[in-house]
Amino acid sequence: MLITHDTRCALDTVVDLVNTAPEDEAAPEGLPDVPALAEFVRNHEISDVGVVSSADLSDVRAVRARFAAIFAAPDSRSAAGLINELVAAASTTPRLTDHDGYDWHVHYYAPGSSVADHLAADCGMALAFFVVAGEEERLRRCEAPDCRRAFVDLSRNRSRRYCDSRTCGNRLHVAAYRARRKEATG
Repeated sequence: MLITHDTRCALDTVVDLVNTAPEDEAAPEGLPDVPALAEFVRNHEISDVGVVSSADLSDVRAVRARFAAIFAAPDSRSAAGLINELVAAASTTPRLTDHDGYDWHVHYYAPGSSVADHLAADCGMALAFFVVAGEEERLRRCEAPDCRRAFVDLSRNRSRRYCDSRTCGNRLHVAAYRARRKEATG
């Protein structure tokens, strides 16, 4: 599957956005306030966003929950329905642009859109491309028992199981190795 630069950026953004949600009541909120949202916008180089407000924060958290539902969708039909609702609510307006030194690419949000609509349109379309390509199973959650972070499996053979092989993957492999050694020596 060919993934363009802007689609890859949108995928990274949606994954990072979903992963700001607290995993349970004890976990901290990843977007606790307006300055955190402004930093998220800046770090992900989300263009055409003015000053963010508390209303934007609330709207972005609602969009985040809708994206999380897409990652949890049991099949492509369910994912497609959720994406269609999300993108339709954002009033998409596709247009070609070549800003900030990037070659021609498509923005799906309408000029002057809120940050939530911007995320819903651009990130929603990036996820839609995966459904169209029959690749929605690449939208995953980490299989580590104590981690449910979202990620997009871009491995060639669709075999990635953990959000980060250096942390979750290694930790589980080391634990399994130690358990086997303990059993062998025990």
